[in-house]
Amino acid sequence: MGLGMQEMIVIFLIVLLLFGAKRIPELARGIGKGMGEFSKAKQEFEREIRVGEVEGRKSWETKPQATAKTSVETPSAEAVASES
Repeated sequence: MGLGMQEMIVIFLIVLLLFGAKRIPELARGIGKGMGEFSKAKQEFEREIRVGEVEGRKSWETKPQATAKTSVETPSAEAVASES
């Protein structure tokens, strides 16, 4: 459902009536700058996500593997009694 030519003409005429012919280039310039800033912010956000993913993978790959747990032997009651 895109905008047809008739709808675009009606929108243009409404904008022309609301803002006047002198302000339309100014409005278009502002809209263009806004779209450019949005595009830059979107690209920066996507770049940060990609960098974070790469760093996350690198840190995950370089983590040492967990070693087997070493068991700690507790002395038996007889061994403790014989030492005293």
